[in-house]
Amino acid sequence: MSQSNNIFPNQEELVTSSDKENLLSHKGLVIWMTGYSGSGKTTLAYELERRLHDEGILTKVLDGDVLRQGLNKGLGFSMEDRTENIRRTAELAKQLASCGVVVICSLITPTNELRRLAENIIGEQHFILYHISTPLEVCEKRDVKGHYAKARTGEIKEFTGVSNPFEMPTNAIYSIDTSELSIDESVTYLFDDIFQLLAI
Repeated sequence: MSQSNNIFPNQEELVTSSDKENLLSHKGLVIWMTGYSGSGKTTLAYELERRLHDEGILTKVLDGDVLRQGLNKGLGFSMEDRTENIRRTAELAKQLASCGVVVICSLITPTNELRRLAENIIGEQHFILYHISTPLEVCEKRDVKGHYAKARTGEIKEFTGVSNPFEMPTNAIYSIDTSELSIDESVTYLFDDIFQLLAI
């Protein structure tokens, strides 16, 4: 029997999620952004955080690149490691959302199976999936991190959009193409959708 099978949480919460949401005067929520590298996920995540913060909403951005330097350090890009990367991030997002925080997750999350994993962990009532649907050719032209060029030469293995596939989301509620909308327009679109969902 593994050690985890011997752990039985039995302490009843004295402060509920509703208590914490009432303290903040807004609901907790997880906004999960999926899309190619260079699609604009991270830029939108931080700009949305600023807009929500200005309205008195407690927020936290969970950016895939940052998480891989700490919580998810040591994980590669095999399907097993990608699954663990998403699982850990979703568990953290779930805990933060249960405290009334609006969590904005920016991760490529290339398959529908991984997106469903995140939604199942977090819970459908707290999970909103946005597809940042900027076309691959636009993302590659931007190549802000130089990753596509390295992937094309084989220097980077298992890179989404080059050597690994990206599945079009089947459960995304919204889609934003940053090659057609400016950052301000995209953030306004996000903000207008989300802000109304936070009322208690």
